[in-house]
Amino acid sequence: MNTETRFDVVAIGNAIVDVLTNKEDNFFKEHNMSKGVMTLINADQAEALYNELSQDNLVQCSGGSAANTAVGIAKMGGKPAFIGKVACDKLGDIFRDDITAVGVDFSTPCLLNEKPTARCIVLVSPDAQRTMNTFLGACARLSRSDIDEDLVKSSKITYIEGYLWDRDESKDAITYAVEIARRYNRKVSLSLSDPFCVNRHRDSFLDLIKKGVDILFCNEDEIKALFDTDSAEEAFEKCKTLCELCVITRGADGAIAISGENKFEIAAEPIEKVVDTTGAGDSFAAGFLTGYSQNRSIKDCIKMGAVSAAEMISHYGARPVADLIQLIKEKVG
Repeated sequence: MNTETRFDVVAIGNAIVDVLTNKEDNFFKEHNMSKGVMTLINADQAEALYNELSQDNLVQCSGGSAANTAVGIAKMGGKPAFIGKVACDKLGDIFRDDITAVGVDFSTPCLLNEKPTARCIVLVSPDAQRTMNTFLGACARLSRSDIDEDLVKSSKITYIEGYLWDRDESKDAITYAVEIARRYNRKVSLSLSDPFCVNRHRDSFLDLIKKGVDILFCNEDEIKALFDTDSAEEAFEKCKTLCELCVITRGADGAIAISGENKFEIAAEPIEKVVDTTGAGDSFAAGFLTGYSQNRSIKDCIKMGAVSAAEMISHYGARPVADLIQLIKEKVG
C-alpha cells in the first residue's frame, strides 16, 4: 500500500450528534412516543425536544455510522479523518469538539444559515429500551464541494457510509470521492448500511461496487438484498467476482471475508452477555480497516473486527469503553 499518506482512513458519512438521557415512562405518554422505536422528526420538533431536555444530565457525543468507525480507528491507534456536514451551532460545536478530541481529523466547513446540526435524541426508559428521535438536518447537505481532494489523496482508504446514497447531492459527493481515490490509486471501501437502503438502490450500488469499490462491508441480510436472493450461500458465491474483498458479518455466527476463490472465516468473539448491538457493524469495520491499513493478513483483520465488535455489544452506546489497543494485543497480537 502506498506509504505517502497522512491518514489511514478518511470516513465519509452523516454527522449526527447522539444526545442520550434517561426518562420515566410518563414522559413517553405525555409526548405520545412509542417506546423502543426510531422516529424521524422535523427541525421544529428537534429543537423543541432538545430544549426541553437541556436541563437534564445529557450525554452528548459525535455519532453517525462512518463517524463511529472513525472514532473506533482512533481508539485502536490508527490515524482517521472524517468528512461530514454540521451547522454552525451548539450541536455542531459539540460534534466537532468531541470527534477531534478522540483523535479524528475533522475539517469540513460548517453549513451556514440553513438547517441545524443533525441529532439523534436517545431516551432510555427504566426497562432499558432506547427510544430514538432523529433529525437529519445539516448532514443531509453534504455535497461535492465538501470533498477535500487532498484529504482523499492523503488517506490510504476512503470509507463510505451507504446511507449517503439516499440523497442526490451526497451521492454526487461520493461519486466524486471515489473518482479522486481511483485517480491516486487509493483503496475505496463501502458499507451497505441497511438492507432497506440496499433494496432502494440495488442496481446503482452494484454499479458503484463493480466500478470503484475495493472492500465491501455488509451483514448477511444486506448481501442477500444486494443480490436479491434468500440464500446466503448463493450471495457468497456471487461475492467472488463482485470486488477485491467482501467482508460479511454474521452476528453470532462470526464473519467471513471473500476474495476471489479465497474464503476466510472466523467465529464470533465470546462475551458474557449481549447488551446493545448499536454500532457493532461500525466497530467491526473500524477493527478490520485498522488492521488492513497496517498491512496485516486478512485473517488478522477479521479477528480485529470481531474483537472490536464484541467489545461494543457488551455495553450500551456506540463508543468503545475498553482499551482497544490492549485488547487487540491480547487477542490478535
